[in-house]
Amino acid sequence: MTRSPARRPRRRHPFGMAVLVAAGLTAGALPATVGSAGASEIPGQARAAGSSAELREVFFVGNNWEGTADVIHSRGDYAKIGRIDMIPDKKERLWEIYLNPVKLAFFLGIRLGPGEGHDQYVDDMYTTKDGTSVIASRPSFADVVSIDVRSGRINWRFPVSGFRSDHMAVSPDGTQVAVSASTSNTVHVLDMATGKEAGRFKTGDKPHENVYTDGGKYLWNMAIGEVNTDLDVPWQDFTKGDRRITVADAKTFEVKKIIDMRERLDAFGRKDLSDALRPVAFTPDESKMYFQVSFFNGFVEYDVHNDKITRVKTLPKNPDTSDERTTYVNDSRHHGMSMSPRGDKLCIAGTMDDYVTVVNRESLQEGPLVTASKPYWATVSGDGRHCVVSESGTDQVTAIDFATGEKVTSIPVGDHPQRVRLGHVPADWTGPATG
Repeated sequence: MTRSPARRPRRRHPFGMAVLVAAGLTAGALPATVGSAGASEIPGQARAAGSSAELREVFFVGNNWEGTADVIHSRGDYAKIGRIDMIPDKKERLWEIYLNPVKLAFFLGIRLGPGEGHDQYVDDMYTTKDGTSVIASRPSFADVVSIDVRSGRINWRFPVSGFRSDHMAVSPDGTQVAVSASTSNTVHVLDMATGKEAGRFKTGDKPHENVYTDGGKYLWNMAIGEVNTDLDVPWQDFTKGDRRITVADAKTFEVKKIIDMRERLDAFGRKDLSDALRPVAFTPDESKMYFQVSFFNGFVEYDVHNDKITRVKTLPKNPDTSDERTTYVNDSRHHGMSMSPRGDKLCIAGTMDDYVTVVNRESLQEGPLVTASKPYWATVSGDGRHCVVSESGTDQVTAIDFATGEKVTSIPVGDHPQRVRLGHVPADWTGPATG
């Protein structure tokens, strides 16, 4: 397979990380600010709780560098429905940053490091149960906001501790949202209606993915460590920091378990693999967890109940992909995975190898390698038939059939799409009011 000529150049910016490290010495918690209350949400409802309002299931596609979210059909033709400006307060936020030397140092560090030369305006998104608001993390602004989908106005804003917000997860009952605060090694759990903090807990270095398990009883956080330096050869691994899974009680926020995958990988005989967990996917019964790690073109199978690695799958390498680790964006060779509703197929985004493939979970045999440009995230369509990935290299989302492993369609979106999340909007919604 060959690489798409439309790909943007991949560049690492060690200076940006130096800024982050230096400024991190003064990092501290910022106070939350709460505006008017929004409402609360979880994907999968056709009618708002306690209301007769009809809802439409949709996908929210976060265009990270552009600061917008495209709203598209969650199945079928995946056509666009509307677009939301996720940074309506951009001027206000920039003034705050420019007037604070420490904030400015981090802002520029994010641009030069994880942002690949761009500001990171929107990362993760979830809608409220009544479909009236979308909650989003905004890395460069180090906050989480609730935005009214009809007016486009901000309902509330929560500045995270430290200087960068990242991945989120919504509780199964749709009342709370958890967000990783990258530079303070903290997960904040917020009330989706008000933006007030319900609790927090500490994590390993650079908290990343968050997942609720056991019906919302536990909250798992995966810390990836330092990913923005060029200290990527194996003997420099000690510079990457404390990478671990932190499992917390989702009500009390007490840490219940720490899982160090370094020990499990070593016991399985894979000392060569990084223990920095990237995206993960649980089986429907949550007995197995699959995860990607830094620098690796493949994934790992982990037996949750027996607490051990059971299989490792190496996926094909694109011959055009360099073996030079410093060329991998944020250390991620493959970044993005999802599981079919029945749990029989895995969809893998081969970020640096420019493909997407569907893998049989029983045999671990991959299907066709579908060419894609820097695929960055993978999720499941509303009807469960397709894996939907964001192609950040060509600014589109692409649907892959779980049954055949073949491409179904691609839809153009905004600049550098990353997270793609199921959500809801009012049935008659076409976008925020203008004027």
